[in-house]
Amino acid sequence: MQSKNKKIYNAAITGVGMYVPDKILDNKYFESIVDTNDEWIVSRTGIRERRVMENGATSDMAVYAIQDLFKTTKVKPEEIDVIIVATVTPDMFFPATACLVQEKIGATKAWGFDLSAACSGFLFALQTGASLIESGTYKKVIVVGSDKMTAITDYTDRNNCILFGDAASAVLLEPTEDLNYGIKDSLLYVDGSGKESLYMKGGGSLNPPSHETVDKKMHYIYQDGKAVFKVAVIGMADISFEIMKKNELKSEDVAYLVPHQANLRIIDATAKRMGISKDKVMINIDRYGNTTAATIPSCLTEYYRAGKIKKGDNLILSAFGAGYTWGAIYLTWSLD
Repeated sequence: MQSKNKKIYNAAITGVGMYVPDKILDNKYFESIVDTNDEWIVSRTGIRERRVMENGATSDMAVYAIQDLFKTTKVKPEEIDVIIVATVTPDMFFPATACLVQEKIGATKAWGFDLSAACSGFLFALQTGASLIESGTYKKVIVVGSDKMTAITDYTDRNNCILFGDAASAVLLEPTEDLNYGIKDSLLYVDGSGKESLYMKGGGSLNPPSHETVDKKMHYIYQDGKAVFKVAVIGMADISFEIMKKNELKSEDVAYLVPHQANLRIIDATAKRMGISKDKVMINIDRYGNTTAATIPSCLTEYYRAGKIKKGDNLILSAFGAGYTWGAIYLTWSLD
């Protein structure tokens, strides 16, 4: 039974960090390995280049992003209570990537876990972290989206290989008693009927690793691009509008849409549905491609550090991914 005097908190983002590998694959590279060209890629996706992690794994990128976060805050690793890693490219099935990250950063008092929701992973993890903060039990929760997508990309598949890159980005969540700030609402959904349109079938208990699964390329991403685009362009636009309507927000009340960076045409359709102009949409797909769970937090990090996000700004975060999974989060920025 809860005490009548129990404090009410919002979870606020109080720190950000990110990491992208040094190696760049531009569209010219793909012209040399598959039947495509720069104009085709840019016009259909908005992507010009993406990054590749050559030596290292998902946990390493997550660690670099968190270390970057620590550099710009006064927080020490031993102060962290929980680490949530959103990823579909864990270093291994177990132990969880969060365990590897915990040891590498020296977060000696933290517990944590991985969360798998594909391109919606960061949103699902952010809401989970916020719930832990709002409970009053935890004071410092790190949510990091980290994916080494090049590890599961088939570079002979001309439709998919151009889309993905590697990156990690993290946010620190802390409680605030000022309910004008922080995470205010979320709408999150799954629909398993989309399972045949976007998946990696090999490696799990359904299709354990074997010569056959390797020969059939079952350990790579499979995507029916047209089918996914058709539902994603509607789903991401509708959920973004829905959370605005639910919270009585008009287009002029929203400082930025922070969309998952999968396809520029999907992003444009979402902004149009919300009634906001392109200058109020965070974009980095042109430089990084689709980095799955890292896209939304990396946008937040870059735009905040560029001085484009101000304290009190209302942000709508939205995503659509494999599962299907999709959702939106409404938050008010709390960092100066």
